[in-house]
Amino acid sequence: MVNIVLPVDFGEKTDQLLEGAVRFAKQINGRIYLIHVAPSDIGFAIGDMGFQYFPEVEENEIREELVQLNKLQQKILAHGVDCEHILKQGLAKDIILQHAKDKHADFIVMGSHGRSGIYDVFVGSLTKGITKDSDVPVLVLPIHEKSEN
Repeated sequence: MVNIVLPVDFGEKTDQLLEGAVRFAKQINGRIYLIHVAPSDIGFAIGDMGFQYFPEVEENEIREELVQLNKLQQKILAHGVDCEHILKQGLAKDIILQHAKDKHADFIVMGSHGRSGIYDVFVGSLTKGITKDSDVPVLVLPIHEKSEN
């Protein structure tokens, strides 16, 4: 079986990414390892008192993200594709690349929103970073607005 690491961010294009990854997995007899990387500073806020940590905010956010991961896993399983999921906290690129190593990934599947230029300067591109530093092939699926015809 071919191991596919599929990072997700629960953005509005996640379903399109999932559909493409499932199609790919079916073509190559793949197993999907779904991963979401939450920032390590979820429960922190800055205010008049400086930085404050609110563990209940972090716990609630993590709990909700696990619910979302479970739903995505169920969608993948419903298509007959084997799937596991994990949520980790930290720097997304480093964690995704380490997860790919840990799972002996044959591919990492990521989405590209088609943005470039000034967007990359300010926001950066996780897909670009993973593609640059990955030891395994990265399949980049174009995720664009669907035109209504």
